Amino acid sequence: MQEYQTLIQVIALTMGAAWASGINLYATIAILGLAGNSGYIDLPETLAVVQDPMVIIAAGFMYCVEFFADKTPGLDTGWDAIHTFIRIPAGAMLAAGAVGDVTPALAVAAGLVGGTVTAATHATKAGTRVLINTSPEPFSNWGASLAGDLAVFAGLWAALSHPVLFLIAFVLFLGLMIWLLPKLMRGIAAVGRKVGSWFKPAPASG
Repeated sequence: MQEYQTLIQVIALTMGAAWASGINLYATIAILGLAGNSGYIDLPETLAVVQDPMVIIAAGFMYCVEFFADKTPGLDTGWDAIHTFIRIPAGAMLAAGAVGDVTPALAVAAGLVGGTVTAATHATKAGTRVLINTSPEPFSNWGASLAGDLAVFAGLWAALSHPVLFLIAFVLFLGLMIWLLPKLMRGIAAVGRKVGSWFKPAPASG
């Protein structure tokens, strides 16, 4: 029974870190670091680096930068575009570290799955924000950003404190992403065609 509970906790931590990294990487690292440094949880040795004070300070500073960048229409989309190359590999590394001291093959497998989860979460967030930015008012943008911040804090708390509950919600979230991502891609393509039409030369008059 104890081994089963440990396995559930490891899976929840692995998927929780990967999922949250796709939304806000810096908040994820700061939360895990603070939780480990304060003794709230025992992080695996392979993930213990995030509880170093320097890492926590750096993650906290970058979270403050992202907090404002993510709430500025237009800038948030550029920020997400840049972080495509940061969140996904970092999420894969956190997932690989979260499984603990295991065989290299298992660590690589965890990294591959974690990286895929991070990529899907990142794509869902970034795609949603592109569509929200078509609205001229900023309030929906601010609301979506704050909802993302709260989701990271609540999701990681659930993954650390109630892993079974988190995994149930995680499976439901995966189903929602599978349903939502094709619709987001079609919406983004429509926005791209609309923007592209603005730069087409007007047809010559007879």
